[in-house]
Amino acid sequence: MHLNERPPPASRNVKLMATCLCDAYFDDVAAATVEVLEHLGCTIDFPERQTCCGQPAFNAGDWESSRKVVRHMVEVFEGEDPVVVPSGSCAAMVFHGALLEFEKEPDLGAIQALAHRTWEFSDFIVNGLGVTAWPGRFPAKVAFHRSCHTRGTPSGEASLKLLRSIDGLELTPFGEGEQCCGFGGTFSVTFPNISKGMGELKLEHIAASGAEVLVSGDMGCLMHLGGMAARREQTPRILHLAQLLRDALRAGVAREAPSTAAR
Repeated sequence: MHLNERPPPASRNVKLMATCLCDAYFDDVAAATVEVLEHLGCTIDFPERQTCCGQPAFNAGDWESSRKVVRHMVEVFEGEDPVVVPSGSCAAMVFHGALLEFEKEPDLGAIQALAHRTWEFSDFIVNGLGVTAWPGRFPAKVAFHRSCHTRGTPSGEASLKLLRSIDGLELTPFGEGEQCCGFGGTFSVTFPNISKGMGELKLEHIAASGAEVLVSGDMGCLMHLGGMAARREQTPRILHLAQLLRDALRAGVAREAPSTAAR
């Protein structure tokens, strides 16, 4: 089943796959994801035995080790509820990479079942729940980085649809916007100089655009670009889409509070 063809989830009971990067570096992204989904009426289940999606070993070519991790993931996220992932690359691993490495395995069916109910965060909001406009306010010039793993999926357009709808937000295009940030997971370790050069070029284009905030749905990209920007003492501010949506909601509530109190 193609991602564009699957039906909306039957339930708003969501299993959250927080990913390794949330666990190690981006705990606020996980918190923002929960706050946004709860605003949309979802109830969140966080399976505490979750570890990794198996992508690092998959990318390194160690598919045997990756399959062990994926089998654990399938066990942990068993059931019928949608699984929401605030990471384009981890979501793609579940509904694309895992299917490749299990193509000749006897338990392919279990992998396919998990893949069909796994949603990247923005795709779930727009195409799963049918939310096409976001409330609140975020007055800033925002550059959106579409990660490589979300190409060919509905996630990029879903993110843009939400961003364009936010009051005060100016979506700012930048040069070579479709180019990779240079992270590429194990690519950045194997080819660090090339990775750094790609990241610097991306940041130069974003800086030239005048963007105040760089947002993406993939924490690997944000970690790579954010680290480089911090070392160069360079703007823009780095945010995951979930953080921006959360902050827009809070700003909208704060803006309405005085008039509510006056009445």
